[in-house]
Amino acid sequence: MTKKSLNTLHFEFKAEQLKEPIDIDFHFGVVGSGDMEVLIHPKKNSNKAEFKVVTPVTGFEHVWEKVLQKFVNESGVHDVLFEINDNNATPAVVSLRLYQSIGELAAAGKEGE
Repeated sequence: MTKKSLNTLHFEFKAEQLKEPIDIDFHFGVVGSGDMEVLIHPKKNSNKAEFKVVTPVTGFEHVWEKVLQKFVNESGVHDVLFEINDNNATPAVVSLRLYQSIGELAAAGKEGE
């Protein structure tokens, strides 16, 4: 019997137009059936968005790359590391969770002011 292990993917992107950098650690979501969690860590002066994706799914690196690149270009995130723990989320859910995570992060920052 072959054991199935998790697949770890790494991506780096530069946004076409940069927004304010992320400056606090943040956690959003829960790993569950068909869902994912996002951990956000600032990376000062990296001038790029890095992603570490841990997923049980193999063979979809090109899909992850397209979804993440689109997110970076649209959101303008940079100087940041996103750790994504995936449990079979669809590309639409991945995109939704990423946008929700930066939205919640922005709201949390405003509460702290």
